[in-house]
Amino acid sequence: MALLQILEPGAKPKAPPRKLAVGIDLGTTHSLVATVKDGQTVVLEDEQGRVLLPSVVHYHADHRIDVGYDATVWQSDDPANTFVSVKRYMGRARQDLPERTGTPYKFVDAPGMAQFETQAGIVSPVQVSAEILKALKVRAEQDLGGELAGAVITVPAYFDDAQRQATKDAAKLAGLEVYRLLNEPTAAAVAYGLDQGAEGVYAVYDLGGGTFDISILKLTRGVFEVLATNGDPALGGDDFDHAICDWLLKETGNELSPTTGDVRRLLTAARAAKERLSDQTQTQVTARMSNGAAMERPLTRELFEGLTEGLVKRTLSPVRKALRDAGLGIEDVKGVVLVGGATRMPCIRKAVADFFQQTPLINLDPDRVVALGAALQANALAGNRGDDDWLLLDVIPLSLGIETMGGLAEKIVPRNATLPIARAQEFTTWKDGQTAMSIHVVQGERELVSECRSLARFELHGIPPMVAGAARVRVTFQVDADGLLSVSAAEQISGVAAHIEVKPSYGLQDGDITRMIEDSYQHAQDDIEARRLQEQKVEAARLLEATEAALTIDSGLLTAEELAVLTEGMQALRVTTEGSDWAAIKQAADALNDASLPFAAKRMDQSIKTALTGQKLEELGV
Repeated sequence: MALLQILEPGAKPKAPPRKLAVGIDLGTTHSLVATVKDGQTVVLEDEQGRVLLPSVVHYHADHRIDVGYDATVWQSDDPANTFVSVKRYMGRARQDLPERTGTPYKFVDAPGMAQFETQAGIVSPVQVSAEILKALKVRAEQDLGGELAGAVITVPAYFDDAQRQATKDAAKLAGLEVYRLLNEPTAAAVAYGLDQGAEGVYAVYDLGGGTFDISILKLTRGVFEVLATNGDPALGGDDFDHAICDWLLKETGNELSPTTGDVRRLLTAARAAKERLSDQTQTQVTARMSNGAAMERPLTRELFEGLTEGLVKRTLSPVRKALRDAGLGIEDVKGVVLVGGATRMPCIRKAVADFFQQTPLINLDPDRVVALGAALQANALAGNRGDDDWLLLDVIPLSLGIETMGGLAEKIVPRNATLPIARAQEFTTWKDGQTAMSIHVVQGERELVSECRSLARFELHGIPPMVAGAARVRVTFQVDADGLLSVSAAEQISGVAAHIEVKPSYGLQDGDITRMIEDSYQHAQDDIEARRLQEQKVEAARLLEATEAALTIDSGLLTAEELAVLTEGMQALRVTTEGSDWAAIKQAADALNDASLPFAAKRMDQSIKTALTGQKLEELGV
């Protein structure tokens, strides 16, 4: 029996209570939190009316922790315990981090993700990020007057699995329920698309404090489909600050021997000068050193643009690749959205306008647009939206697959596949009687495993012993909406299975994703040749092993001359496989195959004769 809700005539059913949900832009330089209030998307302010929270955390000796503006005052006076731009360290091992002038942190010599020694103890980038998220959570709950139900947190489109997992871990430490990790360019498109009812192909150019992303999106009737994405995870506004800082150090020559605190002062001064040059054509870079000396140099916009010209050009290469991946030309792009505070620089806006041959969209504050889009998505996932629902279709940035014999990478989930996605493929055993299989999960665009990134390894045990090639092992890849991966393997006859949630060892080098794709284009022909070579070597090894096994059992079936021919063919194949000519290996393998045909026929006759020995014709049904 079902229960019916009874209402008075004309009465409307009560709407379910709205859940408190927010969107968080966890940025390299600044972070923000936004929500939907009374149908309007707003960025939440602190008690002083400020919307931006500096992504800075300071640890005191008594274990007190300052976050945001309170922490920024310690940047120069206590740099070793004040963390700035920690987003660059998320999901990174110490040895994979680029060396930068004046890096003040004391790194701990430990495996896994980078860790820092502070006067309050050892901390990781996850813990530092969690403090920023806690501050935003407190701001939101005070403003909204209740406990948050969940949040959508944005990440660069090119964050890999390790960086995404680290972000989710930080949110968990901060006590936040994560509805979803949303790519920053996609969040910006959500904000623009819903505000303007836009349809068509849009490019989202996102230059933040520490990362650069370009996404090509197609907006159609409420569906946001990411056609392609590219970028540089080691390029951002911070690099423009460092360009000014390096110029200052070069200008002063032997006049200045800066401490790490002085370098921080110079970087702070460089950032302020960079921001002023967005509105002025000339400014002064001023900083006071620890020895009391004053540093002051004039800096024109023209000189600044000359110092950073290479950085601007670096952003356009991923843009070209993203358009090529999407199969589009510049003329197909209806609009260009600028995201990130660094896009305020006139040189960036000019470069983007010249490249796309149109004025970019700057209707929304580039600092706020990502948080606004995340808030809209959070509101939808909390179940607060009505009839104007929309759908997000994001993509995976790099292909995923497993290692097969010969060190080959077999792609199962292709790059730019729409998320979430599940793909499966069947594999088999290499040797007779094999009862286990090692599964090596890799990520990248190259044909050889050695040129891809290793994500995880696990083993499938309990495969019934069978002849080589008889087992059927189904390997399934599942990538969720956050871009996080799980892999399972199951033997189809016995049903034995194994599964792994892929949490890779932290340590993908900055720029590796971009490098992987660039290499896949530059070495496409080389990779084809390398794959052919490895495939032929694998087949040669299989043929040699099978022939040797047959000779061990039935060599007596051959005459001395026939045995010599086979032995000679096997030796010729072994010698050829030591070389790098795949065609020669194939030719030698074909020759051995031809030479072994009489032997195979004799073995078949022997098997039939053995099977028929002692049998009567009537028993055989003849």
